[in-house]
Amino acid sequence: MASPRTITIVALSVALGLFFVFMGTIKLTPRLSRDAYNEMKRAYKSYVRALPMLKKMGVSSILLRKSIGALEVACGIVMTLVPGRPKDVANFLLLLLVLAVLFFHQLVGDPLKRYAHALVFGILLTCRLLIARQPEELPPEKRMLSVNGDEQPLLHEAAPEKGKVKVS
Repeated sequence: MASPRTITIVALSVALGLFFVFMGTIKLTPRLSRDAYNEMKRAYKSYVRALPMLKKMGVSSILLRKSIGALEVACGIVMTLVPGRPKDVANFLLLLLVLAVLFFHQLVGDPLKRYAHALVFGILLTCRLLIARQPEELPPEKRMLSVNGDEQPLLHEAAPEKGKVKVS
């Protein structure tokens, strides 16, 4: 049976991946929701207006919106379908993206209700990454150290607790 840690990582990966595929698709095409697509267009225009540096670098609101949308879709697919280390890389990229979006919302002075979802999903991405990067705890029967062909218990398990005398 899968450990609770594994179940948590898989559930968060699939849920977050699907969310970012959905949100990225909304940024790329009006097929899912024309109103949401038009709202994204309006929001990204305000982001570029608030950061004239982007305009000087040749980044238009369309390029910014489509590149962020494409990155969200790509990372969302990886989070949902690809096993192993690429999932952690996609998680990290999405976390950086969420931080950038939070910066944009603060820059234009949006109220909390406009970016609360970004805060929540940023926290979920952080939790998923922290859980995934923790080493898995081994069951007691596998906590043996092989030294010169002899299996010995790990040091912290072989040593008696402080203040207790080991009687054999």
